[in-house]
Amino acid sequence: MAEAITEKWPVVGQSELDPEFHKVFLGLPGGEQLRSCIQCGTCSGSCPSALEMDHSPRKLMAMIRAGMKDEVLRSNTPWYCSSCYSCSVRCPRGISITDVMYLVKTMSLLEGQKVFTKTFTRLVLKYGRMHESGLMVRLNLRSPLKLVGYSPLGMKMFLKGKIRVFPKKAAAKDMQKLYAYAQRVSP
Repeated sequence: MAEAITEKWPVVGQSELDPEFHKVFLGLPGGEQLRSCIQCGTCSGSCPSALEMDHSPRKLMAMIRAGMKDEVLRSNTPWYCSSCYSCSVRCPRGISITDVMYLVKTMSLLEGQKVFTKTFTRLVLKYGRMHESGLMVRLNLRSPLKLVGYSPLGMKMFLKGKIRVFPKKAAAKDMQKLYAYAQRVSP
């Protein structure tokens, strides 16, 4: 019984929680209402896309309030939101769930840009130039099925000599010096 519960709702360690995460949403118009969510499930029952989502809207609201930032930002739930506002109109607490979904999408995109920038920079510093296939693999390790989807295009590019499997090293030491200098002089 306990195993079935933890499979469906994994236990999250206290160190993985961000107790301040929900406060970002309080700045939305009517965002204060998020604190009054009673977990009735009306939002999930009203959602035409709920079956496609990895977390129902009700569960996503609970995850936000619990501070499960990483799980919320990795969720596909906001991306399946059709912006029909059924959940917001029917919410007995007046929570604008659709606006919450928009904010989660925006935060996910910004977080993805950070990951891309860090990964890109690490590769350039290591090899002195970009290694495209290494970038694609590193960015998609969380979702290996995406890599499978990209494989036909990757194979075409490889056969035409546009990408390499193994990186070609350039002046990595010079790039590292340039990066260190830029870090020192930038405000």
